Amino acid sequence: MITLEESIDVTRPPAETFRYVSDFRTTAEWDATAFRARKDTPGPIREGTEYLVDCSLPVGSVRIRYRVTALRPGEFIELVGNSRLFTVTDRITFTPRDDGGTHIDYVADFAYKGPLASLEGALREGMERMGRKALEGMRHALEDRPPPPVISSCNERADRMVLPGLALFSRLGYRRGRKRWEPLSADLSGRHAVITGASSGIGRAAALRLAELGASLTLVMRDAGKAEATVAALRAESGNEAIRAELADLALMADVDALVTRLKTSGEPIDILVNNAGALFNPRQETAEGLEASFALLLLSPYRLTRALLPLLEAGGGARVINVVSGGMYSRPLEVRKLVAREENYSGSVAYARCKRALMVTTEQWADAWAERGIVVNAMHPGWADTPGVESSLPGFHRLTRRILRSPEEGADTVVWLAAAPEAGEVSGLLFLDREPRTTHLLARTAAQETAEEREALREFLAAQEAAFPADVAKSAAAR
Repeated sequence: MITLEESIDVTRPPAETFRYVSDFRTTAEWDATAFRARKDTPGPIREGTEYLVDCSLPVGSVRIRYRVTALRPGEFIELVGNSRLFTVTDRITFTPRDDGGTHIDYVADFAYKGPLASLEGALREGMERMGRKALEGMRHALEDRPPPPVISSCNERADRMVLPGLALFSRLGYRRGRKRWEPLSADLSGRHAVITGASSGIGRAAALRLAELGASLTLVMRDAGKAEATVAALRAESGNEAIRAELADLALMADVDALVTRLKTSGEPIDILVNNAGALFNPRQETAEGLEASFALLLLSPYRLTRALLPLLEAGGGARVINVVSGGMYSRPLEVRKLVAREENYSGSVAYARCKRALMVTTEQWADAWAERGIVVNAMHPGWADTPGVESSLPGFHRLTRRILRSPEEGADTVVWLAAAPEAGEVSGLLFLDREPRTTHLLARTAAQETAEEREALREFLAAQEAAFPADVAKSAAAR
């Protein structure tokens, strides 16, 4: 048997360090030998929780199935791993320090199988180096001080060449990008996130991960049955009980206003606002309030909601607003006069792309206007993700691309990173894909049409729409 013993000290408190390290999916972030890890048991981490961790070896790879055999939250966890080559018992202890940080003791007992058992003496030195490197990786992850995000040279080239840039919207782009990522060990305990469109797809995946990071969640959904089921499922999976739902059809301004009133009445500051709700409408539809549905849901609604919630965002101190846009916006320039789609030559995908383009510009304008208030505003697009919305609204696209589509979790990753990562709070007014700032225009023609005059026209248009549709008008329109 080979026993590895290592210790490190970190400035984070024990509860935070335990939350991060006990979720063994994070081994792929801090252990250089681990390249993939997943949780294989539903529910919160407890005795019996299992993980599958794939590790690199000099002559191939090995899959280790870990099982949590003992734990005391914030203090101790023990896991037993089994592979075709060895068994290992990991014991990790978290001891509070006088300065508020944590002393971490790591002990691992390796027992090799078959012919390798006779080579333990020769393997010992390499294993000890591996243990030291793993604990240094853990220390790096828990110190959580990455530099501000910048675009990589390879993605910058891909964006200039257009087609390579589009290809990175696939699962390939996600897997390629994650090789450059810093660990995400943020703890969101005490932070309040409001997420719209959280019953499925990107919104639900983001909600689950933020709940696992400790955030309290307010999830905005239309359907009462789905809302109840979603809250119950997320509580059961994350172990986080601080999850509640608010019902609102965000295509209706009356519902937006009523939601704002309820949130303001609660008085709870908002640290994270994710404007994710969306749909692609074919054929053209109008809401009960007489608004074209794409414009109402995709642009006017997040505009009205976010501006109305400014007092709660300011109260949070360092709040973050995340607008979910779409790669489809690259195909359309900013054309204010076409934002409200007409019957003639209507296309749901075009209407969607135009509104998302306008939301991107609005993101930049808010970032400038609210910088002194300490509010960070960024946009992201999830790439091509396999969500119920994509399957139902773009069935042809879904059939052609389903083998290369991202999972909802992969699509939602940048939402979570923008909400949680310290370095993501250092930049504002940018568009992100796979945790990197990306160009807002792949095509020269769309960039050329986005003049200062057109951007100002958008600001004036949305302000006029808001003024022309005050709360009392919204209520009376919805009642008709």
